[in-house]
Amino acid sequence: MTFKDHFSTQAGQYTQFRPHYPRAVFEFLATLPAKTERAWDCGTGNGQAAVALAEFFSEVVATDASAEQIAHAEPHPRVRYLVTAAEQTPLADGSVDLVAVAQALHWFDLEPFYAEVRRVACHGGIVAVWGYEMATVTPEIDRVVQHLYSDVLGSYWPPERRITELRYETIAFPFGELPVPTLKMTAQWKRDDLMGYLGTWSSVQQYIKRHGTDPVPQVSDEVAAAWGLADKTREVTWPLFLRVGRID
Repeated sequence: MTFKDHFSTQAGQYTQFRPHYPRAVFEFLATLPAKTERAWDCGTGNGQAAVALAEFFSEVVATDASAEQIAHAEPHPRVRYLVTAAEQTPLADGSVDLVAVAQALHWFDLEPFYAEVRRVACHGGIVAVWGYEMATVTPEIDRVVQHLYSDVLGSYWPPERRITELRYETIAFPFGELPVPTLKMTAQWKRDDLMGYLGTWSSVQQYIKRHGTDPVPQVSDEVAAAWGLADKTREVTWPLFLRVGRID
């Protein structure tokens, strides 16, 4: 099965600069399954969701098709990392109470992945998929970031990115869907944190492969002018979107 690897090149940077999901996401998810013995964090990336789930589940199995991402994932005594495709895993039948997919579902082959979810989940288990929208800081900073996103990098985004832009609302989700709270992700960042985050975008790596140069510095002066002092801390916000279903 083909693995579309858009993140191994910048795995270390991904770990350093990607924002963290709020505790409220995992607190909410832990209330849904009948038991909290094992969660599967699929497409774990740097492991941040897996480690957060470990506060609420006795064991978390965290998988990713990228060995480089797993190599940079945060260790935790209750998290077991595996390099494996989302669509075919070594997990036992009916062994998982919660399947969690954080900002990764759009990379999967959905039909075989959903079949795998049904195979490994216990009866009445929960599947939760979520992602986040564009970051917002101030209108001036947001305009510069949007220019990078759309005008500079628009043609370098993989087609799957469109699925996240539409908040996963257009994809099949063949489970008994449950109501979800409105949540957001926030971070207190300095200017260099934002610039580092922009460098983790998959489109940036595609641009570099094509042109041999990093596009992010093209907007550094504009970001600096809009941000102000480099060590000034600003709140960065990402609205979250979440779909949750019960597996019958």
